[in-house]
Amino acid sequence: MVLKTLDVLGPLHGYGIARRIEQISGDRLALNQGTLYPLLLRLEQEGSIASEWGASENNRRARFYEITRAGRRQLQAELDGWQQTSEIMARFVAAKAGEIA
Repeated sequence: MVLKTLDVLGPLHGYGIARRIEQISGDRLALNQGTLYPLLLRLEQEGSIASEWGASENNRRARFYEITRAGRRQLQAELDGWQQTSEIMARFVAAKAGEIA
């Protein structure tokens, strides 16, 4: 979700990423700093995102994150995996007794 958010919206600070994920989920997901920042650190260490310091909308110092080329490759691999998983699940949900798909 973080990589997709950065791919669509471009560079964002952690709070902006969390709010966008909450917005897209219809407020079904709530992210706090204890959840998001370790993930951002891991993604940065893996090379999927890069960061730099800047000023937020309310002029506070904030770290802005941006997806990298490696991150785009990772995102595509994850999207492919989710597509395959959702297709398999759809077959199970649609299956009826005695039916072979």
